[in-house]
Amino acid sequence: MSIEVVSISKSFGTFAALRDVSLHVPTGKLVALLGPSGSGKTTLLRIISGLEQPDPGSGAIRFHQEDMRGRPIGDRHAGFVFQHYALFRHMTVFDNISFGLRVRPRSTRPSPEEIRARVESLLELVQMRGLAHRRPNQLSGGQRQRVALARALAVEPKILLLDEPFGALDAKVRKELRAWLRRLHDQIHVTTVFVTHDQDEALEVSDQVVVMNAGRIEQVGTPDDVFHHPASEFVMDFLGDVNRFSGRVSGGRVRFASADVAAPDGMPEGIEETEGATVLVRPHDLELSREVRGPESFEATVVRIHSAGPTARLELRTHDNEDLIAHLSLEQLGELAVEQGMPIIVTPRRVRVFSDGAGI
Repeated sequence: MSIEVVSISKSFGTFAALRDVSLHVPTGKLVALLGPSGSGKTTLLRIISGLEQPDPGSGAIRFHQEDMRGRPIGDRHAGFVFQHYALFRHMTVFDNISFGLRVRPRSTRPSPEEIRARVESLLELVQMRGLAHRRPNQLSGGQRQRVALARALAVEPKILLLDEPFGALDAKVRKELRAWLRRLHDQIHVTTVFVTHDQDEALEVSDQVVVMNAGRIEQVGTPDDVFHHPASEFVMDFLGDVNRFSGRVSGGRVRFASADVAAPDGMPEGIEETEGATVLVRPHDLELSREVRGPESFEATVVRIHSAGPTARLELRTHDNEDLIAHLSLEQLGELAVEQGMPIIVTPRRVRVFSDGAGI
């Protein structure tokens, strides 16, 4: 089932949580709403579910081209999973999963045998077989979240809505569960929208990423699109580490930190040569060497080296006292014999330039 959001706005008093937001979620896709706190992502999810209503006269919500305005939550056929599980503590795993089926009106309630078969199938699906008689306090955080997801799936929802589903878990468990969620989605193909502020989570799990900021959508695209082709300075800055420089665009060149590099392709028309620009470079796009490589290079000093991990992270400082970060492999670190306090030559391999909100 597809989801279409058309020109939705939502205010809480004087605070505008959503500002004329439109979005299309294709059938069977897993879509991440990604943004900082206060960006509007949870409000948008709650409006899709029916837990919140948009401002009067504001746009529309359609499920598979059917207008959902004024429709109660139960008619939307949506499964909802919260950050803090919301499991019934006095019930077993089996009873938690089957709850939505057992409380249906008698006319639509499955038989006890059908309920048992469906719960056992879901326990297998979420890798919880053999734990049906445990209570939530006998489970780990990751297991509880799997139970919450199985409970949402038990009623056979047409869409699945996840609000920071792994936010209460530690980093290692989060990583394991997001990989599991991707595999699960590939099995069930339920149209899924999940809210997260974790960039790695959104980029790893989703088919499509919706980057939100201050109640608006900044960019919608595949994980590769939003990471490698950011539509705005905010998107690039939010999706991972960046180095930020003040620069100038002149004669098809970009000058910053004493470097002079060719302007990237796609230079917008009308940028004045004297106009200031913000130059962003990701840490892995900085090449380090002992030798100057022409006007594209500049010198910096190694301030600190972090090598406890699969790659090394170097903190550098330019002669203009601008701080930057570079990533390189441990093999490169050894070949360069990098030491704290030594000078190093920095050559940007790929830059993004933003001026007056436009990306270059």
